[in-house]
Amino acid sequence: MQELAIESNDHHGYIVRTAAEAGDAELIRKDMAFLRKLWTSINERLAGAKAGTEIHVDLPLVLRIMRELVGVEVEKIRIDSADTARKVIAFAEEYVPEMAARVEIYAGERPIFDLYNVDIEIRKALERKVDLKSGGYLIFDQTEAMTTIDVNTGGFVGHRNLEETIFKTNLEAAQAIARQLRLRNLGGIIIIDFIDMTEEEHKRQVLRALEKGLERDHTKSQICEVSSLGLVEMTRKRTRESLEHVLCEPCATCGGRGYLKSAETVCYELFREILREARQFDVKEFLVLASHSVVDLLLDEESASVAELQAFIGIPIRFQAENLYTQEQFDVVLL
Repeated sequence: MQELAIESNDHHGYIVRTAAEAGDAELIRKDMAFLRKLWTSINERLAGAKAGTEIHVDLPLVLRIMRELVGVEVEKIRIDSADTARKVIAFAEEYVPEMAARVEIYAGERPIFDLYNVDIEIRKALERKVDLKSGGYLIFDQTEAMTTIDVNTGGFVGHRNLEETIFKTNLEAAQAIARQLRLRNLGGIIIIDFIDMTEEEHKRQVLRALEKGLERDHTKSQICEVSSLGLVEMTRKRTRESLEHVLCEPCATCGGRGYLKSAETVCYELFREILREARQFDVKEFLVLASHSVVDLLLDEESASVAELQAFIGIPIRFQAENLYTQEQFDVVLL
C-alpha cells in the first residue's frame, strides 16, 4: 500500500483491511482513486457550507452497486428509470469515468425484470431445491450455525459407469454451488456434501471446479480439501444478510420453521403485475385483492409508491382486503 501511495504521489493516509494483503493491486488503485475524489468533493462542499448543511451521506443502493460491484468486465448497465440513470451517469463521470458510457436508459414496453427473468431467478434462489441440467439437484438448508448443501444424482445416469455419473454430477454441482452462493449471499460456515468419489483425481478436479467458480465472487472465501466422507468445508465472509433473510420473514403459522415473502416484497411483486397488465390490456380501473397486511402497507407506507404507479400508467387502483388470503396471495382484477 505504501508503494502504491508513493507511486501515485499521494500524501493521504489509508486504512487497509487484512483481506487486502493478497488483493489485486489495480483494484486497490481504483479504491484509492475513488476515495481521493470523494475527499476532494467533500472538501469543496465544506468550503462554502453554512452551519446545518449536510456535507456527506452514505450512497444509496444503486450508487453503492456502481462503487462496489461494477467493474471493467461489465459490458452494459441498463436502468428503466430516466432519473436514476441520470444520477448514475453523473456519479460515474465523477468517480468511475470509464463506466459512464456503458450506462443506458431502458425504455422498452416489456418490464425490465421480465426481460432478464429477474423475478424467476429470485424465486429460484429462495427455493430449497436447485435442479441441475443433467437431471441431478442440490438441496440447500440454511440454519443459524451453518449452511449445508447436499448433492444428488437424481435422474442422471452416466453412459459408462457409476463413477462417471457421480463425477459429472459433482462437477456440474460445483459450478452451480459457486453461483448460488453469490445469488443467495450465503456466509459463514458452509458444508457441501458431494457424492462420494473413489478416484483422487476426480476429487481434485471437483475441488478445482469449485475454486474456479468462486474466483468471480467479490466476497472472500476459504475452501478445505474433500474429506473421506466426500464433505467439503468452506467459509464465506458474511457481508450482509442472506437473500432469504432480506426478502422473507419467519412464518407465524409454522412457528418459524419456514419462511414466506414479506408484505413489502409482495407489494413490489403486485406493482410489477399491475404494470404488466396495464401494458397488455385496455383497462379502466384495477381492483387489487390481497391480505390485510399487504393492503395496510399499500395504503400507509407504500401510498406514495401507489400514487406514482397510478400517475405512470394513468389508471386508478383500488384495494380490497380479503380475510382468507395468505400474505403472499393476491389477485389483480381488470375492470
